[in-house]
Amino acid sequence: MSVLELANTSRWYGNVVAVNDVSMRIGPGVTGLLGPNGAGKTTLIAMMSGFLAPSAGTVTLDGDPVWANVSIYRSIGLVPEREASFGYLSGRQFVRANAELHKLSAPGAATDRALDIVEMAEPADRLISTYSKGMRQRIKLAAALVHDPSVLLDEPFNGVDPRQRMHLMELLTRMGGEGRTVLFSSHILEEVEQIARHIEVVVSGRHAASGDFGAIRRLMTDRPNVYLVRSSDDRRLATVLMGADSVSGVQLEPRGGVQVQVTDFGAFALALPRLAQEHRISLREVTPTDESLESVFAYLVSA
Repeated sequence: MSVLELANTSRWYGNVVAVNDVSMRIGPGVTGLLGPNGAGKTTLIAMMSGFLAPSAGTVTLDGDPVWANVSIYRSIGLVPEREASFGYLSGRQFVRANAELHKLSAPGAATDRALDIVEMAEPADRLISTYSKGMRQRIKLAAALVHDPSVLLDEPFNGVDPRQRMHLMELLTRMGGEGRTVLFSSHILEEVEQIARHIEVVVSGRHAASGDFGAIRRLMTDRPNVYLVRSSDDRRLATVLMGADSVSGVQLEPRGGVQVQVTDFGAFALALPRLAQEHRISLREVTPTDESLESVFAYLVSA
């Protein structure tokens, strides 16, 4: 069982700070690395996999430094976000090349096993250049698994169709259940929720939260929600909504509509059409204005 640990780790490029003083411990099981696009997730994974040196602090695997330590590649499997330019190889050749780089005693058998795991045995002899994005993602995963690593660092679901997504989720869950250390990165809350109980949250290069998914999710979803409501009579609607128990504030928008701050979405969803009907107001649009992950994480950081 392997443990990845970052201690006061930072990474900067000139005057740009990509990761700022992050400390976290990734142990056996499935951990979700969650954050909006540009939060620093890819930089963190590059440092954990030994492809990028920390500018400050340390990154270790079972107590040994990851940077400039070739031996750690026996234990780590990485599925990079970027596409590699190996379109001239077949999927089988690509996975086997990785098996041979690891100097496995039976590279052919290891290749077949990895292809079977990701359900790519049938198209394995086609050129990678003919693969869909989802197929390329799966062949990268097969290459990462060919040496049977104890640690998997992954951004696995980009471009994968729903059936393949379910298969990959089951695979990562099974690997975590076997005692492997699985860290996968996503900016999609629902993806993480399905397979990871422990999550690490990063925002703008900083470590924002760590712990049980349910507890952190409650922090995210208990915040006030903000909606823009357009109607046939915005001023009257604003007056009516001020008396609703589920509404904590209203504001008329200069370009039309009412911005409504909601403390209980379920109660608001029931009350809004009822109040509109009682006061003969036609609802034309109800749009959430702060449901992006960026706003969710910003709320979490300030909570």
